[in-house]
Amino acid sequence: MQIALTKKLADPLGVKTPLSQENENPLFSWTANWTKVWENRRTEDLVVLVNHETRFTVAIYQVKRKDLKNLESMVKKAIEHSLLVMNVNPEIVDEYMRRAGDVVWVQNHNRQTASWVTKAGLECCFHIGRKYTGVEKMFSDTVGEQNNYLSVNFSAANPDAAFVPYRAMVRALSELTSKPAYRYRAFELLITLDLDVYQAVRRIIVPADLSFERLHEVLQSVFGWKDYHLYDFAVHAGDPDEPVARIVPDKESLEYDEKAVLMEGQTLAAFLPNYTQVIYTYDMGDGWEHQIELVHVLEDYDQESPFLVEASGQTPPEDVGGVGGYVKFREIMLDPGHPEYPAMKAWAGYWSLELTDYDKRPRVIHR
Repeated sequence: MQIALTKKLADPLGVKTPLSQENENPLFSWTANWTKVWENRRTEDLVVLVNHETRFTVAIYQVKRKDLKNLESMVKKAIEHSLLVMNVNPEIVDEYMRRAGDVVWVQNHNRQTASWVTKAGLECCFHIGRKYTGVEKMFSDTVGEQNNYLSVNFSAANPDAAFVPYRAMVRALSELTSKPAYRYRAFELLITLDLDVYQAVRRIIVPADLSFERLHEVLQSVFGWKDYHLYDFAVHAGDPDEPVARIVPDKESLEYDEKAVLMEGQTLAAFLPNYTQVIYTYDMGDGWEHQIELVHVLEDYDQESPFLVEASGQTPPEDVGGVGGYVKFREIMLDPGHPEYPAMKAWAGYWSLELTDYDKRPRVIHR
């Protein structure tokens, strides 16, 4: 595996690098840079790699100067983890890493790949800034995932040249190994939000080993929530008042419930299908309770997921006041002659009474 280092990374790494070999297979070639996420930090903390053939992004955050001595192993693990987190067939990933071989550092002299890795780093910084305050310590080697869903190589002169990196990478690895792109155990879930006057229902397929943190993101997406509020999951074995486990996203939530379980490291497969019901509560004020039911266990699923199979029923706007508030709000929105209609219409913004065609369309759910 050939990795071309920018000067910003090569100098602190302390290696004398030869020029890159032009005849190297681009699928096994990457350009790497070290960049700064936070302007108030004195040193760089994000290592970004971009694949030469597919423009697939791999990013590692936080990487301190003292960590660079282990960069070779960190990079190989990050490439592997970034593919696996996107549910790529582990057999393909293993084969790719085996064929890639040991890391060989070389000097970057290609302005185009330098531009790619700089742009990818900037997009990663935006993503980290949206999701993370920078106060607490955090390490992640999959923060480049979101980049891989964005189209690249687009130009007004040649719009047909645009492509999506993760699709290009999956296709290239399938062709390389002659193995199916996806093969894993999956769950088909039916999620119901009871709004009294109707039910908002979503049917989705997700990997069995999906983390609860990722499930939260999927549910936010398919129900149209904005991720403004606190949330938790409660796993039940029959008694609705006594959950087997209450799963919370942060340590602060543990202060209010000593029996709660921290979400980090917890997956759906740890509880399903052994338990019968999971309740996802979003916004502890409005109290939106989503009933999650396991419909099918798919032992050898060979498609991309998470996937929205079907959707019906519009979700309320944020901060409407729970089910009671939504029923009243909806009555007003159904009556343009109501005296409160103009104010409510302005408050609701782009919200509509019915799901759009796109909201109902079966599709892969990207983060």
